[in-house]
Amino acid sequence: MANAHALTVSLEEFGLSRYEAQAYVTLLSKGTISASELAYFSDLPRTKIYPTLLKLENKKLVIISKSKPIMCTAIAPEDAFDSIIHEQINKVNAMNTLVAKLKKTSEESRKSRGSEEKRYHQLSANNVLSKLQTMIDGSKSSIQITIGQWGLGLLSECKDQLLSVIRRNLDVKLIIPPSQIGSNEYRGLPDGIKIRASDVVQDCFIFDETEVLIVNDENGKGVNFSSTEILGNNQGKLFSNIWNRSIKTKCLADMTKSEAQETYKLMKLVNENGLNHVLNLAMVSRKLDTDLLSLLEKSGINLKSKTIDDVIEMLDATMQIMCSGHINFESNSNTITVESKLNSGHSLPWVSILNGYLQKKGYKTRMIFQNNSKGEKTHIKISKN
Repeated sequence: MANAHALTVSLEEFGLSRYEAQAYVTLLSKGTISASELAYFSDLPRTKIYPTLLKLENKKLVIISKSKPIMCTAIAPEDAFDSIIHEQINKVNAMNTLVAKLKKTSEESRKSRGSEEKRYHQLSANNVLSKLQTMIDGSKSSIQITIGQWGLGLLSECKDQLLSVIRRNLDVKLIIPPSQIGSNEYRGLPDGIKIRASDVVQDCFIFDETEVLIVNDENGKGVNFSSTEILGNNQGKLFSNIWNRSIKTKCLADMTKSEAQETYKLMKLVNENGLNHVLNLAMVSRKLDTDLLSLLEKSGINLKSKTIDDVIEMLDATMQIMCSGHINFESNSNTITVESKLNSGHSLPWVSILNGYLQKKGYKTRMIFQNNSKGEKTHIKISKN
């Protein structure tokens, strides 16, 4: 009975009245029966049987005999409801067509007002990695990335996809925070990625300068903006500004994490303050070199505790990054050469730091400075006091 009741309720959704639905379900279960038997089995009032049967006949759901007693038979459901089902399908199709036309009208209206809808998709933390891998693999020209520790962890799980795009000669640029230089994730990135360090504020991936993926480093959720030329262009300009001011990290790759961190700190400090500090002190102090060492010590960089080889390795990396230069120590002649491909005094802070360190270590120094259109070079002749 419970099943029959459920069928009755469902049939009401096809436009049948409750009496019509009860009568039809009863006839399906009993076969051909008389009108009086139908009233009994369907629990309908006798006065309602004939009007109900006539309505069902008009709807082509039952067949009524002309004999007496009146016999009635239900038409098979697949035949009875075929036309109704097709009618409903046609209604749904008509509604879909209407919605599509309304949507088109809305979009055309926005375009005429100078606005156009763009789409974005929110991603759960569980889906961000697979989306990132798909987007990397599908890139066609370039990938620009600014990431923190969370984003670097995600990127380290995309090694296969990164290798694939590098083999296709895509331009892949990555900006990481200084704290991640020398980390395991950093060391695990494939060769061919151009990596620089800067203070990064968000995990942002830009693909082909149009599609953007931003990840929340607090909960791992992401949002993907598609077909966003304006957003992609703005993010690309922001990335370029950060990139041009950031510090290359390739020369730090062979250092330990602590060495790389200290070298970066040294570069950042001297890059921001070193040359001005040297020029200002040159006007008022005769202890130029030791004063610059004091500036470093106040920032937690103590070179005096290091060996001469360690200091030269550290400063050589900074010269490569900051001046496209080198520092070479010729032990046979006791001469250290500081060479920069940039002139106009770019190497002076590093020469001053090295000279001050040597003097603190008890060496007597004599410097010869050369400057031409190809850069500048300083020779430091050292001897023990």
